[in-house]
Amino acid sequence: MSKRAGIAVAGNWIIDHVKIVDWWPAENTLANILSEGRGTGGAPYNVAVDLRKMDPDIPLECIGLIGRDPDGEFILGHIRALGCNTRQLRQTRAAPTSYTDVMTVQGTGNRTFFHNRGTNALFGYEHFDFDAVHARILHLGYLLLLDQLDRGDPEFRTVAARVLYELRKRGIKTSVDVVSEDSQRFARIVNPTLPYIDYLILNEIEACRTTGHQPRKGKQLDMAAIRASAKDLLKRGVHELVVVHMPEGGYALDHRSREVFQPSLDLPASYIEGTVGAGDAFCAGMLYGLYNRWPVKKSLRLAVCAGAACLGDPTCTAGMRSLDETFALADKYPFKPNLLT
Repeated sequence: MSKRAGIAVAGNWIIDHVKIVDWWPAENTLANILSEGRGTGGAPYNVAVDLRKMDPDIPLECIGLIGRDPDGEFILGHIRALGCNTRQLRQTRAAPTSYTDVMTVQGTGNRTFFHNRGTNALFGYEHFDFDAVHARILHLGYLLLLDQLDRGDPEFRTVAARVLYELRKRGIKTSVDVVSEDSQRFARIVNPTLPYIDYLILNEIEACRTTGHQPRKGKQLDMAAIRASAKDLLKRGVHELVVVHMPEGGYALDHRSREVFQPSLDLPASYIEGTVGAGDAFCAGMLYGLYNRWPVKKSLRLAVCAGAACLGDPTCTAGMRSLDETFALADKYPFKPNLLT
C-alpha cells in the first residue's frame, strides 16, 4: 500500500463493570453495592479512545473480537461514534465480551478485580485481514493475555510473532505492549515477538521480567536495570525503539543507542483519582508522537502528560484531554527529578 495513514489498535477489548461497595466482605458474608457503572478496558479500547480525545481527526482502525451481547454492542456503538474504522472488530456468539468486575470499597478506594477472558481468549491469527489494514502503525496489546496469540507456532515460536511478521511484511510499523502478571511466562511469550516489533512500549516490571533484571532495590527504582533491560530488548530483536514507563517517568532507547529520560509530573496526592489506564494513556501519547515523527523527547513529554491526565479520573479513559490541554499539564505541575542526570 503506497499511502498509509493512521494508527490501528488490536488485541484485548474489555468492558469494566465498576461497582462501589460499602465494605469488602469476608467469605459467606454480604456487602452492598452502592453504585455501578461501565468503563473501557484493554489496550486497543483505551488507546483508541485516548487518541481520539487528543486528536479528533487521526484515522483509527480497530481489530479484535467481541461478543454479540450488550457489552459487545456498547463497544461497537462507542467506537463507531468516535469515527473509528470497525470493519475488523468482529462479533461472535461463542463467548461473552471480555469483562472485568471491578469491586471498589467506598471508604478506602481499594479495588479487587474479577476477570472473564471471554472473546479475547478466542481472538487469533484468523481474525486479521492483513491486506485490509490501512494504518501506518499497528499497536497490539496485551501479550500474555491473548490465549490464541500467546500459544506456540512451529515456525515463529508464537502466533503473535507470526501476526507481527505479516504486518511488517506489508510495511506496517508494529508496536506492542505486555500485561503485568506475576509469572515466569515473559521470556517464553515475549522474546519470540521481539524481532518483529518496531516499537516496544511496556512498564518497568514487564521489561525486567522479560530480561531477568530486577527493576527496584526495595522501593527505589534501579535505573541501571532499566537501561540494561532496554539494551537487552534491542539486542534480542526490537528494530527501532524500546520505551519503558514507570511512576518516575519514561525512558527510551533507540537502535542507535540514543537514550532519553522524561520525568513524570509531580502531581499532588489530591489530584490522583485512580491509576487504571495510565499505562495505556502513556502508550497513546507515545504512539501519537511516533506517528507524527516527533523527536523522542517530545513524544515522551506528551506520553507522561497523557498518563497524568488519566490519573485525574478513576476510570481508564475519562480523564484524557485534548492535545493542547494534555501538554498544558506540564505548565501547571512541575516534573520529578531526571534520573539520567
